[in-house]
Amino acid sequence: MFFANLKLAKSELLLKFVKRLIILKAQLSSLPNRPCVKQGKRSGVTKATGRSVSVFSLQFSACVLGPAHGARDALSSFGNFTIGVRFLGDSVNNWCSSVSFRFGMGDSTGDLNKAKTHCCLCSLQNQEITESKKVSSPGGISFLLQPLVGARGGREGMFTLAEVASLNDIQPTYRILKPWWDVFMDYLAVVMLMVAIFAGTMQLTKDQVVCLPVLPAPINSKAHATPGNADITTNVPKTESATDQDQDGRMTNEISFGASAVTPDIPLRATYPHADSTAPNQEAKKEKKDPTGRKTNLDFQQYVFINQMCYHLALPWYSKYFPYLALIHTIILMVSSNFWFKYPKTCSKVEHFVSILGKCFESPWTTKALSETACEDSEENKQRITGAQTLPKHVSTSSDEGSPSASTPMINKTGFKFSAEKPVIEVPSMTILDKKDGEQAKALFEKVRKFRAHVEDSDLIYKLYVVQTVIKTAKFIFILCYTANFVNAISFEHVCKPKVEHLTGYEVFECTHNMAYMLKKLLISYISIICVYGFICLYTLFWLFRIPLKEYSFEKVREESSFSDIPDVKNDFAFLLHMVDQYDQLYSKRFGVFLSEVSENKLREISLNHEWTFEKLRQHVSRNAQDKQELHLFMLSGVPDAVFDLTDLDVLKLELIPEAKLPAKISQMTNLQELHLCHCPAKVEQTAFSFLRDHLRCLHVKFTDVAEIPAWVYLLKNLRELYLIGNLNSENNKMIGLESLRELRHLKILHVKSNLTKVPSNITDVAPHLTKLVIHNDGTKLLVLNSLKKMMNVAELELQNCELERIPHAIFSLSNLQELDLKSNNIRTIEEIISFQHLKRLTCLKLWHNKIVTIPPSITHVKNLESLYFSNNKLESLPVAVFSLQKLRCLDVSYNNISMIPIEIGLLQNLQHLHITGNKVDVLPKQLFKCVKLRTLNLGQNCITSLPEKIGQLSQLTQLELKGNCLDRLPAQLGQCRLLKKSGLVVEDHLFDTLPLEVKEALNQDINIPFANGI
Repeated sequence: MFFANLKLAKSELLLKFVKRLIILKAQLSSLPNRPCVKQGKRSGVTKATGRSVSVFSLQFSACVLGPAHGARDALSSFGNFTIGVRFLGDSVNNWCSSVSFRFGMGDSTGDLNKAKTHCCLCSLQNQEITESKKVSSPGGISFLLQPLVGARGGREGMFTLAEVASLNDIQPTYRILKPWWDVFMDYLAVVMLMVAIFAGTMQLTKDQVVCLPVLPAPINSKAHATPGNADITTNVPKTESATDQDQDGRMTNEISFGASAVTPDIPLRATYPHADSTAPNQEAKKEKKDPTGRKTNLDFQQYVFINQMCYHLALPWYSKYFPYLALIHTIILMVSSNFWFKYPKTCSKVEHFVSILGKCFESPWTTKALSETACEDSEENKQRITGAQTLPKHVSTSSDEGSPSASTPMINKTGFKFSAEKPVIEVPSMTILDKKDGEQAKALFEKVRKFRAHVEDSDLIYKLYVVQTVIKTAKFIFILCYTANFVNAISFEHVCKPKVEHLTGYEVFECTHNMAYMLKKLLISYISIICVYGFICLYTLFWLFRIPLKEYSFEKVREESSFSDIPDVKNDFAFLLHMVDQYDQLYSKRFGVFLSEVSENKLREISLNHEWTFEKLRQHVSRNAQDKQELHLFMLSGVPDAVFDLTDLDVLKLELIPEAKLPAKISQMTNLQELHLCHCPAKVEQTAFSFLRDHLRCLHVKFTDVAEIPAWVYLLKNLRELYLIGNLNSENNKMIGLESLRELRHLKILHVKSNLTKVPSNITDVAPHLTKLVIHNDGTKLLVLNSLKKMMNVAELELQNCELERIPHAIFSLSNLQELDLKSNNIRTIEEIISFQHLKRLTCLKLWHNKIVTIPPSITHVKNLESLYFSNNKLESLPVAVFSLQKLRCLDVSYNNISMIPIEIGLLQNLQHLHITGNKVDVLPKQLFKCVKLRTLNLGQNCITSLPEKIGQLSQLTQLELKGNCLDRLPAQLGQCRLLKKSGLVVEDHLFDTLPLEVKEALNQDINIPFANGI
């Protein structure tokens, strides 16, 4: 009896507290939400103004009590009553914490009033509870503050929809490589992602199974009572049925209990209606509320246990994991769709391509080039359109205008006329391009050229795109096959046999799945979307294999523009262009402009003319050794138009200008007679060629391969001198690639510096009128010289550095030969020199820079020799026969091993130039000074110890070299050499100082004074 009264007292106290909370909630609902006087800290409490009352460190809003959460939100126990209350925040960003009120036996209503009066109303927005706290009030009421498990941590561990969608995100610049099917599949993937996340959210928050045991056939109700514990257990069904009353239901909706409660609130709800009545009335109302349904004798914990067991056993696995599978599949599809944008080996190429493509599309040069194309088309129809005033109408940025003749190369344009109407064809506004834009366009040409060379070598991008499309298609088939089988497996009702009869007393349970209908609808929607996705994948595969995507033709662009040289591309370059065409074909059309060499040349021409004006070119004109006006242009992109306005120019040198063009304006240069083309395969228009054919006299062509020689060079019929410097041999080194020279009817001088193994047979075409032939080899041995026999009119022949070991016999047939130069060969003996006696006109023989040891006496038969060069050989003496050549004017035996000058040298009365520098001569014979016509006497770098006084007899001496000898003084007789001046005297300074003062003064006089006086 004592315990029964104790239980009743505690129940009444608990009901009073709940009633006070209801009243407090009603009062708070009428007050505005206001912050606390002072924010409570995590480790302390806040003191309310006017009273010393403890306040929660957890701050809660005015909506103190939320909706009820069933019997799980309250806990009843003997000794101390603990009631869990859930305080809900006033914002979606808040989280909830469970607060437990513990009341001891000595608690009173006054304490509750104090707590009610002095509690502040605060917001949960800025306070976080991370650990359990116990706060006690002066009235003895204990407040246990506990944070909800996973409240904040759960938020931080989740991911947002935006973060998942980023898997499908690509750079905005890549959109030009996304065809419509890829874009559509991206949107479908986003929809599938939203379906998966929505299904997952619903499952995490709402998914549950409610189970009831399957009872056996009805029997006597007394069997449900337990004899030994009737006074306690018989109250259970009564209190459960009492919860169905309207009054109790309303109260339950007003009170929200915390998640920390783990047992039913049966005692609370059973005793609450009798808070203001006596015990007999309670017993009467209990009898009236006895349940009429079938009893199960299961408590709340058993129901929770059964629900959890049946959730995992009765439900099909697909009902539980469908949202997660859908999410995983969607992420895989997203990754597969954009993997080629992320893979390092393809990402760099794609990024580079998109960057170049965007710059090409926006480049001002693209618009100007296509506009000039339209303008050129309009010029072809100018007679039908009305003249120059309609010309601006044809200037357009659209590349679809006009269709010029693609088969007509620039070199064959013959539109130039010698008339005043010539400038009308040009459109000045179309050739104006800022220097900055021009430089950027030239850089783009170079980037496109390098990118093409880099990308065309492989097809990795194409293969990767095909693979990821196949993966998506296979994924679609896989998802569709296994998902369709599970549509009917999702149902609302399930039968569960958990085998827990020893715990519950029941073997079979009937369960309901509240999310069944929603999951089924979501699954059907997901299958529908994946079917659409799969059909698009199949279309993509059809497109990939329908046409060869590894080849791309610019045929349409070539037809619509004047850039007929735009090449076709292949491999990854072609595939990327095909992808761009699915976005906008204008991109590839504008991109093709930067693949055209014609377009690049036009750009260079515009930039060149802008930089090289007439005034700038005039500053580069100089006079050469022949006192002719000369202009040298080096490493330019072309020939500036202003060059052809220099009408008084005599010599034009073009070096390293690969795209040189000579237009019709060159006909204005009437004084031009000499042209140099150094690694410059210039192209000429027809009118320009006609001018050069009639006026050009001297042409120098320097090349690397014989194919670089312009074809028009062989047609210059009035050409007098031709200099060819380069490789004339073909690959097999046996045939000469030089074309016929038959048209060069007036050619007199042919200079060939190459690596010939034989004299080209084509040279015989100009044999009748050729007077000078020069062959400079690079050390290649010249073996065949039979063609020389046909050059009967050749007067000068030079065979330098040809590795000749003897004098070729073919030379002896050149009856008109006057000068022979065999410099820098490997000649050791010249016994054949006697054959030169048949060459009656031979006056100059140059055998210098060889390995000749002796001069044969037979040289005396070549009586007409006037110049004899034996320098840089291995001569040790001079034969007497040399001094029998009475017509000899020049003798050069420098840099040999000669130790003595024969006295017979005095016989050379016509000798004017004697060179013995670099020998071993120590004494000068007196007979030397009988050669009174000497003008040049070079005796340097010998062993001469004294200079005879007879040096004064050489009155015509103008140059005397004595430096490098063993002289100690100079004779004063040098003053008698009236034509000798200090500039012609090569001697050490200290020797010059030994001369008398009057001699030095005479030598310092201007050489022009005596001649002036003589005149």
